[in-house]
Amino acid sequence: MKKLLFTFLFLAISITSKSQVQLSVYSEISIVTADSGNEIFEAFGHSAIRIKDPVLQLDLVYNYGIFDFNAPNFYTNFTKGRLLYKLGRYQFKYFLESYKQDKRWVKQQVLNLTQQQRQAFFMYLERNASPQNATYLYDPFFNNCASKLKDITTTILGDKVEFNDKEIEKELSFRTLMNREIHWNTWGGFGINLALGSKLDKTANLQQYMYLPDYVYTIFKNSTVYFKNQKKPLVKKEELLLDFPNRKQSLPLISPLLVFSIIALLGIFITYRDNKNQKRTKWIDTILLITTGLVGFLIVFLWFFTDHSTTPNNFNVLWAFAPNLIIVFLLNKGKKWLSTYFIFLIFMLIIIPIIWITNIQHFPIAVIPLLILLFVRYLFLSKSFKL
Repeated sequence: MKKLLFTFLFLAISITSKSQVQLSVYSEISIVTADSGNEIFEAFGHSAIRIKDPVLQLDLVYNYGIFDFNAPNFYTNFTKGRLLYKLGRYQFKYFLESYKQDKRWVKQQVLNLTQQQRQAFFMYLERNASPQNATYLYDPFFNNCASKLKDITTTILGDKVEFNDKEIEKELSFRTLMNREIHWNTWGGFGINLALGSKLDKTANLQQYMYLPDYVYTIFKNSTVYFKNQKKPLVKKEELLLDFPNRKQSLPLISPLLVFSIIALLGIFITYRDNKNQKRTKWIDTILLITTGLVGFLIVFLWFFTDHSTTPNNFNVLWAFAPNLIIVFLLNKGKKWLSTYFIFLIFMLIIIPIIWITNIQHFPIAVIPLLILLFVRYLFLSKSFKL
């Protein structure tokens, strides 16, 4: 009992003393940027904050990208859009070692701060790393490991920091920025573009660019901070901590565009043959309606029944139409009103290029062959059920 009481007292004193630690004049606050990885959730790269003080023998990383697949209800929360991430605080050497094993480069930018500002960063991060504050609601576009660093810097430095858009291409949408990191003709890129709605096609402002680690790096590099009415660079020095070649995105041999093009050619050929022989190949209609219906159901679910910030207002429902799941069971009954239904589907397909050209929403490029197939097949079905 005495040992337990002593241990508890020791931990309490340690936590209290840690919160009162004063960084030395030799301390450094750095923005750390890492290269992208092989997994889909690593495609954007990574950002973190490093605090180093040789006098106090501190070398810590504050990593806002921690999540646990084994956490209770992880997959349920993920589906519903409640992505709970944590701020991890640990020795920087372990952070660096993990990227060394993955052969991903790591750069750091030492910030040009006063000792008081460095202390403010340290205290802020220590408070956030405590168990009661460490968990936060993650959003891949508006509240992630990269955007957190921008928010923290703004919170601590206030109007003393001035972010600069030099060297970046302006007036880009969230979707365009994303597709530069994840190629649209990969299955991951296709799935993300399909699931996310028109909010992703809004033009991002300078600070919103910083949901991507590469733009945090570039913008911080060109930004300034005021000190005693003098403007000085926000970044004091840059260092390459791990040097590996930039990862190149490799397109899959069986890409979405290739697969959907083959399906479209096959479907158009079957439709041509059906029209010539005055018959209807029922299995292809069943597959098309079930597939578009299921995809439409998923889009509607993400839109209305989850908390994902970018899944609402998804105009992919114009071709991925959930009611097709019901209509597929009525095809063999030969109702004449089905002709009107397929004319309605054709009308919705015609709306898609208008929405696309006017930049209301961009659709997955790989889906174009399917849209052509659906237009041709629906036109054939509208005539078939009219007879």
